[in-house]
Amino acid sequence: MLDAPLRRWLDPLTDRLATGLVACGLRADAITWAGFVVGVAAWVALAWTVYPLALVLIALNRVMDGLDGAVARQLGPTDVGGYLDIVLDFFFYAGVPFFFAVGRPEVALPAAFLIFSFVGTGSSFLAYAIFAAKRGLTTQRQGTKSFYYLGGLIEGTETIVFFLAICLFPQRFAVLAWVFGGLCWLTALGRVGAAVVAFRETHP
Repeated sequence: MLDAPLRRWLDPLTDRLATGLVACGLRADAITWAGFVVGVAAWVALAWTVYPLALVLIALNRVMDGLDGAVARQLGPTDVGGYLDIVLDFFFYAGVPFFFAVGRPEVALPAAFLIFSFVGTGSSFLAYAIFAAKRGLTTQRQGTKSFYYLGGLIEGTETIVFFLAICLFPQRFAVLAWVFGGLCWLTALGRVGAAVVAFRETHP
């Protein structure tokens, strides 16, 4: 919900940073992989309940996720880069509640519900992109992307805020997870409804 408005002032900043990274010879794929390694380190911090460190690493992972896209826009996006970006993002997202529960097993049930809800948002998001590509649909609402990016109530910005919130208030994880997971399912249902309307015809 907040991704598109935030991009209007974040993109100029990330584009300037990307210019410096490109000048240093860095490529988007390298930043994507480095960001994922930082994300894995955040998982370890969550498993060991070192929440201040986890917060910093999660924030850094998300910054690097924005930078790889900015670098890709300057050097030219590739299918491999787009694929790695989305796959590693979904790995990272699912890992956060899982490794939080590793550190605090008493919240395993809400953590499992959260991962369940991520399957709903992720599958409805990616399935829409597949059929949008089949029909030649495009959108610039979220900027230049490797595939059709369907928005919703819960997007990347809201997910980042949630991840930072569970690091700041780990004792509230269960409540936050139930509420956020419910909002994720509202997002998934909204995307399913949008798909039914957009793809109602049998043939594109």
